[in-house]
Amino acid sequence: MAMETILSDLSVSMTEFKKNPNEALRESGGRAVAVLSHNKPAFYMVPPDCYEAMLEEINDLRLVRVAKERLKQKDHAIEVTLDDL
Repeated sequence: MAMETILSDLSVSMTEFKKNPNEALRESGGRAVAVLSHNKPAFYMVPPDCYEAMLEEINDLRLVRVAKERLKQKDHAIEVTLDDL
């Protein structure tokens, strides 16, 4: 049977989480918590600042991808000066 990776140092069972989600949040100390169902991650509870940082990182990676694609097309670019803009 394959083991599933738990991407958090902290975990709580779904049963315990449902009983008292505020307790899980308090005990996490602001760190991410894996909520397990049948010993497998069902979801991760992350603090707002961590979630915001993840979204920013994803958006940055998207921008890098767009920039790389556009650089591949620079042979078709039209050169302009700032005054032209």
